[in-house]
Formats: sequence, structure tokens, C-alpha cells
Amino acid sequence: MSARTRARRRALELLFEAGQRSLAIDELVTMRSNDPEYPMKAYAVEIVEGITGRQAEIDEIISTYAQGWTLERMPAVDRALLEIGTWEILFNEEVPDKVAIDEAVSLARQFSTDDSPGFVSGLLSRILDVKPTLI
Repeated sequence: MSARTRARRRALELLFEAGQRSLAIDELVTMRSNDPEYPMKAYAVEIVEGITGRQAEIDEIISTYAQGWTLERMPAVDRALLEIGTWEILFNEEVPDKVAIDEAVSLARQFSTDDSPGFVSGLLSRILDVKPTLI
């Protein structure tokens, strides 16, 4: 497993935990960063900070293209993966768009429902299709 794959997984864990425990993500990152049993990946922090810095914009994009699904109705893991994938596609030029989608789908296979990989792939592919109009 690559370092970036592990960092994406850590970012997913952080986003999910913050949502489930109703914690501010920056507080959770600080708390986890001080835990020697929970090694923090620099790229995980970059992802989380990137998402929180553009949360409203990312949520709007996901909501716009998630036909028939509201953010509140989505499984928490899927929502976090869509946030990570959307941020990587739109705001991180270092990651190839297809890699961002593949990584999100792989994590959906590991941590979400049987239908989630197709849902995540379809929605992120749609966001990729309209990327020129979004940035």
C-alpha cells in the first residue's frame, strides 16, 4: 500500500470520526497528532485541511451532481470519500484525476456498502466530466 493510499485512508478515518462524534476536524487532527499509536500522515492532514478550507464549495458540487441523494442521506463513509475525491480532482494538481477516482472506489470497496463503489465512481466521474466548468 502506497504512502498516499495510507494517507487517504487516514483522512477517511478522520473525516468519519469527526462526523460521527460531532467534533471539529482541526481539534481531532490535533488530538490524533499527539497520539503516538495513531501516526499522522502529512498528506492526510493536507487532504483534511483542503476539504475543510473548501467545505461549502465541495458540498455544493457533490449535492449538485448526486442525483436523488442529499448529503444527509448518503452513508457517512461515502460522503467522506466523495469529499476526498472531489478535493483531489478539483484542487490537488499533484494527483492524476483517474487515480483520485480509483483510490476513492478502492476505499469504498473496503469500508462501505456493496453499492458504494459504483455510486462513488459514477459521481466522481461526473465531477471529472464537468471539471472544466467548475474551476
